[in-house]
Amino acid sequence: MDPEIFVDADACPVKDECYKVAARHGLKVYLVANRLFQAPRHPMIERVLVPQGPDVADDWIAERADATKIVVTADIPLAARCVKTGAFVLAPNGKIFDESSIGMALAMRNLMDELRSGGEITGGPKGFTPRDRSAFLSALERCVQHARRSQKPAGQA
Repeated sequence: MDPEIFVDADACPVKDECYKVAARHGLKVYLVANRLFQAPRHPMIERVLVPQGPDVADDWIAERADATKIVVTADIPLAARCVKTGAFVLAPNGKIFDESSIGMALAMRNLMDELRSGGEITGGPKGFTPRDRSAFLSALERCVQHARRSQKPAGQA
C-alpha cells in the first residue's frame, strides 16, 4: 500500500508542493479543511470539507493517521497526535516532527501561549520564505521515500 498525504489545508502555504511530490510518486493527497478552498481537479487529490468547530479537521486527520500516512501541518498539537500514531509528520517549513522533537515543540508552543495570555508581546511567526519552500520539498521527498521503504514486506529490499 502506498503512503497517502494528509494536508491540514487551512492556510497551508505548500499545497502546490504536495501535489507536485504526490504526482511524481503516484500518491493520493487529502486536503482537509472546514471551509471551501480551491484545489486542482484530479483523481489523486481529494478535498475533505469537515463541519465547522474547534479541532474538527484535526480530529479527521488524527483519526486516520498511521504509519502509512504523511501529515503536513503547522499545528503542533495535531502533529503530536499524529506522531503518536506512527505517521510521518512535517511542518510547511520542512521541519520534521518525530518522537524526539515533538516534546520540545509542544513545550515551546505552550510557553509562548502562556506568555501571550499573560500580556507579553511575543510577535508572530516569521514570514514564509523560498528557503522554507525548498526545505519542505526536500523533507516531503525524504518522508515519501522513508514511508515506502518502511512498508515493504519482510525479505524485500
